[in-house]
Amino acid sequence: MPEVWMSTTMQRITGGREQVQVPGATIRQVVNNLDKEFPGIKAEICYGDDIMPGIAVIVDSETANLGMLERVREDSEIHFIPAIAGGSI
Repeated sequence: MPEVWMSTTMQRITGGREQVQVPGATIRQVVNNLDKEFPGIKAEICYGDDIMPGIAVIVDSETANLGMLERVREDSEIHFIPAIAGGSI
């Protein structure tokens, strides 16, 4: 099963777990299965039915350009990386 690495924000929903394995052949299936196991996590990743602006999806060290349609393998490693903002010059 694909392995999803949790950001610090998402770890509060997963009970502190840094990574979890959930079934899915696409990011959409992975996100939906994550939300079944950890209700509320989809709201941290998605806005409606799309990846939230400001969240980068990384699959096997590559930026996923297809969003929810991106395909994943059984041994994929997935990261949802929130944008870092703030500061001034």
